[in-house]
Amino acid sequence: MPELRKDPILGRWVIISVERGKRPKDFSPVIHKKKGGFCPFCPGNEYTTPDEIIAFRPEGGQPNGTGWTLRVMPNKFPALESGGKITKSGEGMFDKMAGVGVHEVIIENPDHFLSLSTMPEKSVEDMLWAYFMRLTELKNDPRIKYVLIFKNEGESAGASLEHSHSQLIGLPIVPRTVRDELQGSRNHYDLKERCIFCDIIYQELSEGKRVIGENENYVALAPFAPRSPFETWILPKNHVAAFGPHQKSFRGLAEILQRVLKQFDTLLESPPYNYIIHTAPFSEEQSEYFHWHIEIMPKLTKFAGFEWGSGFYVNPTPPEEAARFMRGIF
Repeated sequence: MPELRKDPILGRWVIISVERGKRPKDFSPVIHKKKGGFCPFCPGNEYTTPDEIIAFRPEGGQPNGTGWTLRVMPNKFPALESGGKITKSGEGMFDKMAGVGVHEVIIENPDHFLSLSTMPEKSVEDMLWAYFMRLTELKNDPRIKYVLIFKNEGESAGASLEHSHSQLIGLPIVPRTVRDELQGSRNHYDLKERCIFCDIIYQELSEGKRVIGENENYVALAPFAPRSPFETWILPKNHVAAFGPHQKSFRGLAEILQRVLKQFDTLLESPPYNYIIHTAPFSEEQSEYFHWHIEIMPKLTKFAGFEWGSGFYVNPTPPEEAARFMRGIF
């Protein structure tokens, strides 16, 4: 019989359709092969992109030239414009504001044919440092209230270019999903004086059935009420509200993130996926109730009318089964 499960943070319900019981081989793989051809993100084509904001050049070199191992630049087609002031206005009962913000692209490695799972671990570590550097800098812009960092891997996951890259968008407001997570976390803390994410980590590590992997400082797990098959969360074991390095190092996070993506590659034939870093807003970075984490969603199913109309998600793979399959890879 199917199960309804409630997300303990957001109060969102999902349907675990155990009768469908899809195993990894039951999902139709989306062929995700890189074709090559002209790419504005490849070395030698820097002239086609906006001027870089930061770049890692171990051997030195000129800005906006070759020799880089990682490059950050404004998005050529930004969702928000960086110039201007925040202006708010009304149109009758409706509210609107100027589309001011920041939209940047992080090119993680110069090799067009590498993915985040196949590039050197040092490249993943450098990418995480670039995220942190940009977050730290954008914190100084009073117009920016929240920075969302995300990755779309594969065309069906929303990537418009196949060269591996991630993005950040600095927003003049805190997004609704983030506010809902903050409120759910705050409600739990008000009731129990504990972080709900810390409680989840403690219970999952104690039971083990939804744990995918762990290292000294991080744990990867299948959430109790996942929206889609093989949804995976990565969390720091110690309570930290805002994304940042552990003891001035991102090595442990790079290792477990790449390990999870390699498990996806092996188990699910390199599926398209999205990941999002959920971090505290700048104004709540010392929060005792919020706990930063990464949510990774392989694109294995489609949301249709029922999901849009009800807010429920239907997942054909129980998270306990997903975690067991993932653990079997390494």
